[in-house]
Amino acid sequence: MAITYDIIKSIAAELYGSCLKKIPEDTKDALKRAHEAETNEGARKILALMLRSAITAETTNRHVCSDAGVPVYFVKIGTAARLDGNIKQAISDGFDHLVETIDPPILKHVTNPLTRERGYKGKDMPLVSYDLIDGADYVEISCSPKALGSGRWAALEIFSFPTLDVIEKYVMDCVLKAGSQHCPPVVIGVGIGGTFDHCAKIAKIATLRPYGQSNPEPVVAAMEERLLAAVNKTGFGPMGTGGDTTALAVNVEYAAGHGFTPVAVCFNCWINRRAGARIYNDGRIERFE
Repeated sequence: MAITYDIIKSIAAELYGSCLKKIPEDTKDALKRAHEAETNEGARKILALMLRSAITAETTNRHVCSDAGVPVYFVKIGTAARLDGNIKQAISDGFDHLVETIDPPILKHVTNPLTRERGYKGKDMPLVSYDLIDGADYVEISCSPKALGSGRWAALEIFSFPTLDVIEKYVMDCVLKAGSQHCPPVVIGVGIGGTFDHCAKIAKIATLRPYGQSNPEPVVAAMEERLLAAVNKTGFGPMGTGGDTTALAVNVEYAAGHGFTPVAVCFNCWINRRAGARIYNDGRIERFE
């Protein structure tokens, strides 16, 4: 068997739709734990409202948020995968199919940055990154739409041989500048090193890490722990109402580079949109969040 255009198109549409209507299970669990640990009564009410909203959206087939964002996909192609058809076009057509069929409909958020014209189509849309997996007999597609609240506050700066203190201070500067405008409690992704483009990519990918997983390197795991504590001491709280829960996780990834060291910071809002699937040569489809 082969992984066909039709399968990829169907999965691309399904994943985006899932991101709009279903919060990942680990995210709901994290919100529940935050609700139990939160000491601010107003914040506890907001967290409870978020949980009710998530469950209502899922059970009534409605959107969790009216801002559907723009379609962002990460595609990993196994070197042993057998492909049949125009896979890149299938992803684009899958998004088009979602636009035509999703109920309730989504708003026109794809925007031309020069003319500010809005619609469902646009240059380079959907935004897709590709990578290879040696020896794998599947194609893996992850979808993580990016909306205005969290997308607006991402930032990147390039340093020369920064210390850990300098890096962490920059992350906190980004957090303080964003305040509560990224719809907390958020997941914060931090990328360090590589080049300008690679650093931004690993920061975004860091936001897709499942809850409860620390970076395997002790130095980085300790940085994640320090940053999470510092972010939650800001007191912004859920949706800016005050409280202990501004972030649910800070995930840090790094890459080797030169003496110039980019540091990128990005955010996923409380909905934490992400959904994925692995499509195997034998026709199996394995879904994950």
